Amino acid sequence: MADLSGIREHMEVIGADGVHIGTVDKVEGGRIKLTKADSGEGSHHGHHHFIEGGLVAEIEGDKVRLSANGAVAVLHEEEEDGGQA
Repeated sequence: MADLSGIREHMEVIGADGVHIGTVDKVEGGRIKLTKADSGEGSHHGHHHFIEGGLVAEIEGDKVRLSANGAVAVLHEEEEDGGQA
């Protein structure tokens, strides 16, 4: 896991394969809080999702790269209460 202290607001979160996952709102409780704009559709629309800090592989400039490919990483998104998104 990378050091989360280097993660800043508005950084792009990408999967290991370079696929866009979301945009950082902030780091909160060891998790990356994504902006509402990246919340998806249907029941997921209009609220924040979170990525567990343990999925962060590295920080590259203005991007946070995860250790999982994009399609897998979105399956690990969490709701604010820690439940699966």
